[in-house]
Formats: sequence, C-alpha cells, structure tokens
Amino acid sequence: MTTKEKLLHTGLLVLRIGIGISFFFHGLPKVMGGVEGWTQVGSTMALFGLDFAPAFWGFMAAMAETVGGILFALGFLFRPASLMMAFTMIVALIMHLSNGDAFLQYSHALESLILFAAMTIAGPGRYSVDAKFLPKIS
Repeated sequence: MTTKEKLLHTGLLVLRIGIGISFFFHGLPKVMGGVEGWTQVGSTMALFGLDFAPAFWGFMAAMAETVGGILFALGFLFRPASLMMAFTMIVALIMHLSNGDAFLQYSHALESLILFAAMTIAGPGRYSVDAKFLPKIS
C-alpha cells in the first residue's frame, strides 16, 4: 500500500471514530430518555403519515444514533449503520424544515446526512472490522 493510500485509510479511520463516538453520545441521552422521550422524538414520523407507535419510532431513532455510532466507529456493518443514520438525519432535517427553523437549527442534520451518504458510498476503509472480517462488503 502506498503512503497516499495509508493516509486515505487513516483519514477514514479518524473520521469514523470521531463521528461515531460523537453520535454515540448524541444518541445516548435519547435512549436513556425512556418512553416519554422516545414518544417526543418519534412523533416526528407523523410528518410521513406514520402517526402510530411514536415511542417505537423514537426508540429506533435513538438506537440508530447510539448503536449506529458504535458500528460506524468500528467500521462494522458499516454501510447498514451509515444508511440507518442517514435516514435518521433525513427525518431530523424534514422536521426542522417543516418547523420553519433557520439554517443554524437544521445545519447539523443536513451536514450529518451529507456525511453519512458520502461514507455509505466510500465505505469504512481498510482499517475497519468489515475490511478484516467481511472484505467482500467493505
């Protein structure tokens, strides 16, 4: 592997670990929020016509961020985790836009969506669990 390739894969590793840990800690309070918190988060799904089981949807969003953050950092089941978090960011972005929020309120969701979409395409890199144990999908 060339120096340029090593730097590329090291950069992907740093990005995965930093963003993954950040999302883990971003989602953890939502997981710990219990049914009341999950219901509040999950009520956003009504924007898509899914007004049943808001606690379930909120729990799924919290888990996507928390567990998805760990999987993202490890580069394990990387693309499914990236897609789950991208979907969560789409919902968050649409919620902010439907509320008429300013750019500074929805920029995190937008930037995260772009990041997860790009990383889904790029993959986890060579220094990942997927590359070690699931090389055909990484």
